[in-house]
Order: sequence, then structure tokens, then C-alpha cells
Amino acid sequence: MTVSALPSNYTPAPTLLHDRVILVTGAGAGIGRCAAITFARHGATVILCGRTVAKLESVYDEILASGGPEPAIHPLCLEGATETHYRELAEQVTDQFGRLDGLLHNAALLGERTSLANYGAASWARVLQVNVTAEFLLTKALLPALRQATEASVLFTSSGVGREGRAFWGAYAVSKFAVEGMSQVLAAELERTSRIRVNCINPGATRTAMRAAAYPAEDPATLKTPADLMPAYLYLMGPDSRGVTGQSFDAQR
Repeated sequence: MTVSALPSNYTPAPTLLHDRVILVTGAGAGIGRCAAITFARHGATVILCGRTVAKLESVYDEILASGGPEPAIHPLCLEGATETHYRELAEQVTDQFGRLDGLLHNAALLGERTSLANYGAASWARVLQVNVTAEFLLTKALLPALRQATEASVLFTSSGVGREGRAFWGAYAVSKFAVEGMSQVLAAELERTSRIRVNCINPGATRTAMRAAAYPAEDPATLKTPADLMPAYLYLMGPDSRGVTGQSFDAQR
């Protein structure tokens, strides 16, 4: 798999995402929270999607306090959501905004860190449901709204273990291989039939709760923060990446 290069020393314009509507999953914490706040700081109206209302409300308050456009909150449990829930979300987006300019698939489950021989079937299904099936259903439901935008960006979140298999990463690694493939398939399908670009981004080792769960002995002070990664996310979500599609990037390369 080829990993594409991001522009070096990229500096986004303050109004890069002005008047754009962007939905972020997992917006209540970690990279998703930081991305939502950063997108709003650059002018976007952000739809905050996540399972914990209190966390989404905290992000909402922070965006308003910093003078950003008023976001929307849409609580959704990706583990239990059905196709009907995704259609209802898409209808609300269309009714309220008329279009969707960006979609960041950020939410994910780590699952068990054990061998495939010992991996629990229920845990396996749960990780694949959240990390793959939910992203497929959400993207499918939102495609009409994305098509209504002058141009749109869909950004999937990948991982190093989704490019080269690594022992004991189980369903998480398999799910990220699937995400890379889904991104490529969707990009190829949309490239000549829409103005929607589709890419993957691998955040790399980042100071988040998921990273701490995966590497409990690691010193978090040695890791990049979510804020350190935001130029890459802004580039791929904004108009400066116009024409870039079907590629996979490392946020820390």
C-alpha cells in the first residue's frame, strides 16, 4: 500500500472552512473533539456526533465560547444504531443545512489485545460493527447530502496496523484494513460521478485514551497531541486538497 505525502509546513487559512458543514463522529473526546473544535475555529458549522451527550455538550460550549459558528448535536450509538437511525440523521442534516461539505469518520473501538485464537466472538462483532459497518451505513445515508455540496470531503481514520498486520491487534487491525479498502472503493466509485473526494488518514501515536489503553506503560508526554495533527486534518477536509482522492496519509509523516 502506498502512503501519500502531505504538504510540508502546511498553514491553513483562518477562514479555510468558512460556511462549510462538517459532521464528526466520536466528537466528544480525543482527536474527534479536537478536530470539531479546530474545524469550527476555521469557520465550519460542525455536527457533533457521539454516544455521550454530556461530552458533546462540553464541545458545543467550548466552540460557542471561542466564537465559532453554533454547532449541532446528534447523539448516536454506533454499536446499536440501525440503518433507520442513519437515514433519520441524514434527513435531519438535509432539512437543517441542505447539504454536507465534510464527514470525518473518527469514532472507533480498540477491542481486545489478544491472539486470534483467544479472541471473543462478541467482542469481534462489536469492533467490526462500530469500526466498519457503522461507517458504511453512515456514509451511505449521507451520500445524497454530500452530493449537494459544491465539493465535499470524506475522511476515514486508518492505522498503521491496518496497513501491515501485527500480532495481538485482532479485530481492530482487521477493521482498519477494511476501512482502507472501503475508502479506496468509495473514492473510485465517486471520482467521475461526483465532486466528493475520499481519503484515509492515520493519526499515528497520539496522546489519547485509546492509545493509553493499548500501551498502558507508555509515557504520554512523549506523544504528539491531537492538536499537533490538525494541519493534516484541515488540509484533507478543506479546499486545499481539491482533486486529492483515493489516497492514504500519515498525519505525523
